[in-house]
Amino acid sequence: MCRAVLENEDGMKAAKGINNGIVYLMAIPYILVGGVIFLVYKKMKNK
Repeated sequence: MCRAVLENEDGMKAAKGINNGIVYLMAIPYILVGGVIFLVYKKMKNK
């Protein structure tokens, strides 16, 4: 339903904002997991 409303909008500003928000929300967990893996790797390498 949200998609239909966003596609019918003339300016498409809201659609771009929603897409950017989705990308932001998807990227944060990957960045956090990557950071944890990097820290564990650094600790294991030092031992």
